[in-house]
Amino acid sequence: MTATALSGKELATEIRAETAARAAELTAAGRPPTLAVVVATADESSAWYVRSIARAAEKAGVHCDVIDVGPHAAAAGIAGTLVRLNADDAVHGVILQTPLPEGVNAQEMALAIDVGKDVDGANPASLGRLAAGLPAFAPATAQAVVAILDHHGIELSGRPVAMVGRSTVVGKPAAHLLLDRNATVTICHSRTRDLAAVTRAAEVVVAAVGRAGLITAEYVSPGAVVVDVGTNPTGDGGLAGDVDAASVGAVAAALTPVPGGVGPVTTALLLSHTVQAAARVRAGG
Repeated sequence: MTATALSGKELATEIRAETAARAAELTAAGRPPTLAVVVATADESSAWYVRSIARAAEKAGVHCDVIDVGPHAAAAGIAGTLVRLNADDAVHGVILQTPLPEGVNAQEMALAIDVGKDVDGANPASLGRLAAGLPAFAPATAQAVVAILDHHGIELSGRPVAMVGRSTVVGKPAAHLLLDRNATVTICHSRTRDLAAVTRAAEVVVAAVGRAGLITAEYVSPGAVVVDVGTNPTGDGGLAGDVDAASVGAVAAALTPVPGGVGPVTTALLLSHTVQAAARVRAGG
């Protein structure tokens, strides 16, 4: 493998340090930043992610309240919990963890999250504001894509970028953030004809489809920069990206690792957003 590893660990450490300093100031002023995570699933990978957020929050001086409404919760009960958290002045950030119980629509539930507390950009209204260039919290994973490229000095202005994935969690918001940086973005998806031809035409490829090893060397032009957003569980308890690192690493100029790339930055940004929300409330904004 010859590609430079675009690690996210150093950037995540920097963000956490800034967040901890701001959190300490707010706590000293009587406004401790608080993040509420609503859980309605028994999914183990989801539980692992929530635990990682709680651990990171504790280290950063952000209080994390995990509210488990149970894997059989009805839509009305989940929405009611979100509305209650919206009205709680002691809570500054709200996350609704997925997956949700069968029959409960995640986007409909996300509509119940106040945009000012929507620190992971889940409410469709937040995505609309992001697309319109209005203040809103971007989904942390989408923001992490741009943040990690910035951190490693990857120029985006004027460059062709292939965004592989069109979810409202990563693909669409990341595309908007990349456009804001003057990149020329092509959004690809499962029905894109000759996906490899499209991605080979790009200088930067972002993979966020949830299919382990989908992007191989034939999808990447020599010297391209590749961001792997995939976090696909493996049978041995590990994680595999959407990019086949062994083959792509021999062609690309730079590649984010999995784990240790986008993931740590995502968690750090969630906490940063929570502190920003708490600071804005304290300032009366």
